[in-house]
Amino acid sequence: METSPDTNDSNDELRPQYDFRALRGVVRGKYAARYKERLRVVRLADDVAAAFADEAAVNAALREYLRDHPIETTPA
Repeated sequence: METSPDTNDSNDELRPQYDFRALRGVVRGKYAARYKERLRVVRLADDVAAAFADEAAVNAALREYLRDHPIETTPA
């Protein structure tokens, strides 16, 4: 079923007359790079996750590992 612009859809709060390009200070993806830089999500296998009580325990184990096995960073 095709809907017309005049159809009143109760779930649709955005209207076609909104011009987001005219809003000042609105930039698409303004914080995307910063967010991506700081966010690292790693999913542990179930058997590995079972060995840790919480996120802090995982971080402590990884820090200990990294003290014994330092990583070499390459210039970007």
